[in-house]
Amino acid sequence: MRPSAAHAIDRATTPDRAFADDVRQGLQRRPRQLPPRWFYDDLGSALFEAICHLPWYGITRAELRLLRQAAPGLARRFAGAGALVELGPGSGEKLAVIVDALQSRQRAPAVHLVDVSAHALELAGRTLSAFPGVQVHAHRMTFEEGIARTRAVPGGRLVAFLGSNIGNFEPGDARTLVRGIGEALGPEDGFPLGADLVKPARQLLLAYDDPVGVTAAFNRNLLARINRELGGDFDLDAFRHEARWNARASRVEMHLVSARVQEVSVSAAGVRVPFQAGESIWTESSYKYDPDSLTALGDAAGLRSVEQWNDPEAKFALTLFDRAST
Repeated sequence: MRPSAAHAIDRATTPDRAFADDVRQGLQRRPRQLPPRWFYDDLGSALFEAICHLPWYGITRAELRLLRQAAPGLARRFAGAGALVELGPGSGEKLAVIVDALQSRQRAPAVHLVDVSAHALELAGRTLSAFPGVQVHAHRMTFEEGIARTRAVPGGRLVAFLGSNIGNFEPGDARTLVRGIGEALGPEDGFPLGADLVKPARQLLLAYDDPVGVTAAFNRNLLARINRELGGDFDLDAFRHEARWNARASRVEMHLVSARVQEVSVSAAGVRVPFQAGESIWTESSYKYDPDSLTALGDAAGLRSVEQWNDPEAKFALTLFDRAST
């Protein structure tokens, strides 16, 4: 589908080349790994939207409840903001809660969406373009590139990182990303961060290995995408989905486990990879936080925790940061 003029896509790096590079590097590691940012082709994005509606996956519903609670205060505090920036916007449903609150007080600011997935940008762009007078700018690029691209927007910004996307980053990478966001914030800017919290292991595993099998399809679609776009020859039936809770690291891990001895090639990445039976490809880490560790994450980046909203039942937190005064 072609993007409308209201949200023409601005590109930085070449996603196809970056995809091949990540596949080549990741499959040559031990353990073998693939970055989760490549889940989100058209089918992967649709499968993730389905996951968000599953009764075992409560992240989206919990965050929407907290955003509705927080939005009036955000609208008062940032009534003069010149832009809303969302890193990894998904369907745009969550940012729409903030846009709606801002529009009730003023003309809504411009919206900037940042993602490597063209499908996600198109979907979120349609959602947010439905608000009268809202200009949507889509940036198909990494989060770091998007932060740099939108840094010069005048009049103050809200830079939102929602959906517990922070959990997909290794702790050191999460600190680096949040530090980069903090360094890009001006004195009038704010940074709402949504993060899933630690909860019982059974609850977490059901969220990432649902009985219906939607998450398994989402995970295996990454191999299907490699086959379609990079000339891979993965046999999807020869890999099974597995979710693991690593309590020591406070993370859920998603793996694709080889059912047999086999060899896989990916022509565009220039690799042939042998697998032993039981050997896995680690496709995602989802780190779980607690409220204090989120505050500490902001502190280490020179940010001040202004307010935190918690959903005690679903165990999810939304934290508003701004730049700490010096």
